[in-house]
Amino acid sequence: MSDSSVPDPSGPSAHLPQVGGARRVALAAVAGAHGVSGELRLKLFTDTAESLAQHAAVFVGGRERRLLSAKAAGKGATARLEGVNDRAAAESLRGSLIEVDRGSLPPLDEGEYYHADLTGMPCIDLKGTALGTISAVENFGAGDLLEVEDAAGKRALVPFKPGIADLENGQVVIDPAFLA
Repeated sequence: MSDSSVPDPSGPSAHLPQVGGARRVALAAVAGAHGVSGELRLKLFTDTAESLAQHAAVFVGGRERRLLSAKAAGKGATARLEGVNDRAAAESLRGSLIEVDRGSLPPLDEGEYYHADLTGMPCIDLKGTALGTISAVENFGAGDLLEVEDAAGKRALVPFKPGIADLENGQVVIDPAFLA
């Protein structure tokens, strides 16, 4: 598990600083309508629909809504939201993120992290020289990639693997050879 809403037991240390104020974490995106009665088809950013279903209140497109149900469906999930009662209402939410407040997520164990906690984190090399900050965390199936942006705005993707990028004391220590 290595997405923004579920713990990653293979990831680095979980002792992360709170970057910025209260944040929201995306658990899914609305892919479209499912049927004619307002049910939503979702692309999950969590491992299971149950991870989403444990939240009674979610933010959809920035607006707070009551989550009535969420369940697995094929490779994704379906969900019902209060006030979304027909296909047109469901389709109007296509592309919207379904988010929760970061504080409502379960606490993490050692070695676990949320992608949202890494975004904005400073990056240094082994000598302590500033390299930039994490601007995004991606995962295309082969493990997490950190997008590192330097002071000039240049971005590079770095594998989040031990010895290449290590989480230490609230910052990421990166082997600069991977910043080509």
